[in-house]
Amino acid sequence: MDLNVRNFSIIAHIDHGKSTLADRMLEFTGTISLRDMKSQVLDDMDLERERGITIKSHPIQMNYQHSDKKKYVLNLIDTPGHVDFSYEVSRSLAACEGALLLVDASQGVEAQTVSNAYLAIDNDLVIIPIINKIDLPGADIDSAKHQLMDLIGCEEDEIILTSAKSGKGLQDVFDAIISRVPHPNYQPDEPFRALIFDSVFDSFRGAIPYVRVIDGRIKAGEHIRFFASNASYEVAEVGCFRMNRVKTSSLVSGDVGYIIGGIKDISKVKVGDTITNKIKPAKEPLPGYREIKPMVFSGMYPVDSENFTDLRSALEKMKLNDSSLVFEPETSNALGFGFRCGYLGLLHMEVIQERLEREFDLDLITTMPNVRYQTILKNGDIIEIHNPSDMPPAGDIEVVKEPYVKAEIIVQTDFLGNVLKLCQDKRGIYKTTHYLDTEKVQIIYELPLGDIVFDFYDKLKSVSRGYASFDYEPIGFRPGDLVKLDILINGEPVDALSWIVHRDKAFYHGCELCSKLKELIPRQLFEVIIQAAIGSKIIARTTVKALRKNVTAKCYGGDITRKRKLLEKQKKGKKRMKQVGRVEIPQEAFLAVLKMEH
Repeated sequence: MDLNVRNFSIIAHIDHGKSTLADRMLEFTGTISLRDMKSQVLDDMDLERERGITIKSHPIQMNYQHSDKKKYVLNLIDTPGHVDFSYEVSRSLAACEGALLLVDASQGVEAQTVSNAYLAIDNDLVIIPIINKIDLPGADIDSAKHQLMDLIGCEEDEIILTSAKSGKGLQDVFDAIISRVPHPNYQPDEPFRALIFDSVFDSFRGAIPYVRVIDGRIKAGEHIRFFASNASYEVAEVGCFRMNRVKTSSLVSGDVGYIIGGIKDISKVKVGDTITNKIKPAKEPLPGYREIKPMVFSGMYPVDSENFTDLRSALEKMKLNDSSLVFEPETSNALGFGFRCGYLGLLHMEVIQERLEREFDLDLITTMPNVRYQTILKNGDIIEIHNPSDMPPAGDIEVVKEPYVKAEIIVQTDFLGNVLKLCQDKRGIYKTTHYLDTEKVQIIYELPLGDIVFDFYDKLKSVSRGYASFDYEPIGFRPGDLVKLDILINGEPVDALSWIVHRDKAFYHGCELCSKLKELIPRQLFEVIIQAAIGSKIIARTTVKALRKNVTAKCYGGDITRKRKLLEKQKKGKKRMKQVGRVEIPQEAFLAVLKMEH
């Protein structure tokens, strides 16, 4: 076995220079020519480039000749950098032996730096601390060093100083990878086991799992089996990653590569699952696998109902590249035919919606995002609620449980009071405060997910002038005093505007929603009554006044009874119109609800 293999990952908070460092490493090792070089070379979606985030992880293999005259194979397993994809990050880290922990010299340790460092520690990885962007005018290297030493308990001389943009300190990074990261455990004679850390869909070759081979070996012609789905396939091709997939004769213990087996259904390839040999299977799968469950749900409807089939095919194509997206058809009285979609989190939701609109040229309306609730009925049944309109009548409910998250916020000490107040307003439960240094503090809160899915992140950024960073992890369901708030237009409930809220905030939200709709619904020739209700109890009401036609214009002089007669006639006409007229709710009304103060 060639012991000159190193499998490592780069972990960092968003915008700390992870993709730039990967670019320099590819350039330094000659993996990519200068002619093909562009910034964020591993981020191949336009959206990733614009937002400066990694949404899909991209593994790549580099050949490197070290100063000891030995040739090394370096497998960089890139990871997504956002809280929504933390499970994928943990599986990518499980495929490595080492991680480069990157911190921006001007920003210091941020929330995702902390959570990703803990993930790396959980996976027993060797962590190489790196301070990046040391050539920035605002760089505070000493402060960043102290924060890193406090976070992972390293010595000051272990920290590497680099500038990924200019390539300064890059040689030190390679030296650290060779000397500190251990080579993979080589067990070629054990039964074959490989960890799936990612997958893509190719329209010609089917679903392609990206794997790290832990035990044994695999080559084309052999039969494999997935532990989670129990599906089996014949291997058509195996290979490693350069800028593109490169076919090889086999994959051996310690290798990172891909397996093609004509897998038509991407749902069979689950991140974190174990692949084994069908003929000589391993006894048990690798640890750490769990089903990914959506956290946030929203309805998605085409603006023009004729585009429903286009939306369906667009979602099906999207699911081929993103197995964590779930959707099912639903109908709304107000919006027509559409889909109820489930996402891993708010960024995931934004990314999917933006990709659908860009890549498939669709105009979409999305309803208010909501989370998954558990309802325990008086007869003992437990129902999961993904859509407010599915909420059973209040009389049948024993208790409603809502998901809570453990939130970690890192902020400058000047804005500590603002952040604590925001968390209290969102029904947060205070846990701990930890000072990283004299100017930076870490706050831990337990927050109901339903209260932070709307605009918590935006508000956090505004109360901290953009300095706060935020990360969260689910901690289970807890009972809450939650009610379904209905909006009635002329006595008819509008299902797309119904909402599950905490009882203490229901009156405030009902009043605000009614007044917002009053501004947005155009005046009709009849009165439009807007009401907010909990069950059968009306808690807020407003009225859009009727337009009055000047019917008395042609009535010159004469007795007042002539005018009165005409007005009475108009009144009867309006009454009849109200019975047959239908209030058209403009799309802005649905969008306005999303922009409300929550």
